[in-house]
Parts: sequence; structure tokens; C-alpha cells
Amino acid sequence: MGTPSQGSAAVAAARVDLCALDLMPVFAKEMVAGGVAGAFSKTAIAPLERLKILLQTRTNEFRSLGVLSSLNKLRKHDGVLGFYKGNGASVLRIVPYAALHYMAYERYRCWILNNCPSLGTGPVVDLLAGSASGGTAVLCTYPLDLARTKLAFQVNYSDQPSSGLKKPKGPPSYGGIKDVFRGVYSEGGMRALYRGVGPTLMGILPYAGLKFYIYEGLKAHVPEDYKNSVTLKLSCGAAAGLFGQTLTYPLDVVRRQMQVQSHVQHDQFGGPRITGTFQGLKVIKQTQGWRQLFAGLSLNYIKVVPSVAIGFTAYDTMKHLLKIPPRENIKSDQGST
Repeated sequence: MGTPSQGSAAVAAARVDLCALDLMPVFAKEMVAGGVAGAFSKTAIAPLERLKILLQTRTNEFRSLGVLSSLNKLRKHDGVLGFYKGNGASVLRIVPYAALHYMAYERYRCWILNNCPSLGTGPVVDLLAGSASGGTAVLCTYPLDLARTKLAFQVNYSDQPSSGLKKPKGPPSYGGIKDVFRGVYSEGGMRALYRGVGPTLMGILPYAGLKFYIYEGLKAHVPEDYKNSVTLKLSCGAAAGLFGQTLTYPLDVVRRQMQVQSHVQHDQFGGPRITGTFQGLKVIKQTQGWRQLFAGLSLNYIKVVPSVAIGFTAYDTMKHLLKIPPRENIKSDQGST
């Protein structure tokens, strides 16, 4: 008699003992998947990211060097760990940024499909949802991006005259993320923590939209048997990143230079201080040459290919591991509630 009762009790307990993943709402799973994907992709290309920032902001010291020579120069002055200087702030920013970005994309996409049927279900929906989600994520995490840029801008200087690095007199030196927040806030309050957000939004809105538009558009034209191929996802992500970055890169240069300039100093190249997006484009072209608007672009190509490709692939993989239902099911579930 005891055996059947014990068996039925075990079955009942198994039914009640749901997996923790099943208890998580879909949007929370999407945030976890996005955060993991962002941290993984950002750490993988951290050395190239720091070098790109230095090329954008320290043009006199790094412009004449190639990628390998610049990386070797960084290693001599900052050591191997110097490649990851500012990566703590970068990961701290990218985890909530990517989590919000991917989750907001899925939410905006579902909202558009449910409320704007005239747009259909094609890549245009991905373009709009990607742009809106990119802007949302930027506004929520921008101060962390500012801190990451200021930390990556700093280079350890040698007292030797042959060091090849000249210490600028204007920008202060920061010891960590909290130090950056404290210093920047003392310069101009909350507004200073969002210095450069204008060109950032102007760059991220088309870039984020194009990224999802191209990635999802390419995947839609692939036979069903190949859609789960890691190589395919990497290829689609690489194409999306390359195309999107090329169109929006000058705005990224303006953003970086606005972030590293101090609240009171003039531009380090002798020109007027950058105060806005279009004014910044004009100032950089006049004082540094139009080529500076594309400084680090070749390096960015090397960086973007693995970054975007790894990000999309990791996100799709995490969605599978977290048992996130297909978008069609999410849409139908929301429509029935």
C-alpha cells in the first residue's frame, strides 16, 4: 500500500517542483540572455576597443602607427592588463545596456506587430524596433559609457623622454568608475554625465535599427535547415555590424571627443570646444582634417566583425538555453490576453 502512495506523492512533487527557468517571465529571460551576450562579446574584443578609443582621441600619438604597432606600444606602457583598462566600466555598462537593448527590441517588436499591422512582419519592423530599443538602452546606461571612455583615454606615462607619449595638461586623472562619476558630476552636475549623448543617439538609432534589420533580414532568406547554423549567425551578424558602423562612424568619433574633453578646457587640438553633434563634425573636419572622422575605422572593422557576430550568436544561444519561446508564440500569447 505504501508504494503506490509514495509513487503518486513523488509524481505530484515533481509537477509542483517547477524549474526556476519556468518561473521567470519571458522579458526577464530576454534580459539575462542579452546581458550575457553583451558581456561575452565586449570582453572578447576589449583590447581593440581601447585602441579604437585612443585612435579617436589621441590622434597625434597613435595615428601614424598600425594596429599591431599601437597594441605593442600600449603593452609597453600599460602591460598586458592595460589592454583591458576601462573594460570593467565597459562590462558594467554593456550588461545592463545589452540586457535592455535585446529585451526592449523584443518588446517593441511585439508591440509593433500587435498595434501596427499595416507595417507587416518584414525587416521594417526590425528596423523600427531596433532603433527604439537602442535609444532606450543608451539613455539608461550612458553615464557608464562616459566613465568607460574616460578611463580608456588615460595612458600611463613614463618620465623618459623616449616614451613617445606626452601627458596632456588639461584632462584630470581618474582612479576608477566612482572617481569618474565624482569628478564629472563636480564639473557640471547630471548634465555633464550625459555629455555627448546627442551624437550617441544620432549614431545608435540608425545603427541599432540597421543591425537588426540586416541580421534578421538575412536570416529570413536562409533555408530553414540552416537557420540554427552558428557559422550562418556569425556571418549575418558580421555583415550587420560592418554596414551599420560604416554609416554611423563619424558620429561615434564626435561622441568620444566630447566625452574626453574637460568641462572648461579648449579642444586639445587648439580648436573650439565641441558642444554639439553637427558643430563637432565641423570642428573636427576643420582642425584635425576629415580623415579624423574615420580614425580607427579600419580597426573598428576588425572589432565589429567578431563583436556583433558573437553578440547575436550568443543571444540566440542563450535564448535556446533559457527556453525562451519563439516570437510567434509570444505574439499570440500577448494577443490573447
